[in-house]
Amino acid sequence: MISLLVNADDFGFSRGVNHGIIDAHRFGIVNSTTMMVHTPATEHAVELAKQYPQLRVGIHLTLTFGKPVNQDVPSLVDENGFFRVDKNYEKNSDVLLEDVRKEWEDQIQKFFSFGIRPAHMDSHHHIHAWPFLEPVVKELAQKYNLPVRNAFRRNVEEIPLLSDVFLDGFYGENVSSHFFANLHQEVEDNVTLEVMCHPAYIDTFLKDNSTYCTKRLQELDILTNVSLPSIFSFVSCMS
Repeated sequence: MISLLVNADDFGFSRGVNHGIIDAHRFGIVNSTTMMVHTPATEHAVELAKQYPQLRVGIHLTLTFGKPVNQDVPSLVDENGFFRVDKNYEKNSDVLLEDVRKEWEDQIQKFFSFGIRPAHMDSHHHIHAWPFLEPVVKELAQKYNLPVRNAFRRNVEEIPLLSDVFLDGFYGENVSSHFFANLHQEVEDNVTLEVMCHPAYIDTFLKDNSTYCTKRLQELDILTNVSLPSIFSFVSCMS
């Protein structure tokens, strides 16, 4: 048996994203999502999360989109107060760990302020897996008892992991029902597997702020119509 988390990123990004994720949960195979706390539709996402408590909701930590929660993180922002951190690791040599720690802790605290507890933590563009951020990730994961998306390209110590295996291949040109038909061949039996996805309905904010749009609709269609073999069991929501 393979324990499966189908985890939808970007909850809170826009209302279209939120509705797509909820439909992929209600009518499809999505059983987990991760929420941004500083985006236009965050409060809408919180309302939906409380309506559908069987959907696991983690925190989608962010340094590469929008404005920070903490107003005193100068190494992370540009002259207009927007995040300037580049999703390409090698372009961020002047980012200070203390600023990252302050910002991510404030994002976690903001999540708690909504009256729900995060089920896990991951990050926009997988930046939590950057080697130089590992001390911050370890500190926050341990402090808040949060398992972390296993997007690391190396063995990590003292960081609790959300799954044994993480797959991010259901994306872009690889968005196909064949991905799930062959999924059981990708992993061994008796593991916990997380599959990342990005279902959404396209709205104006998403169209204006993301280059990944049309494929989200295709993902939603597949996620609400695919059938999985009996070897998979879904990881349930936290009690």
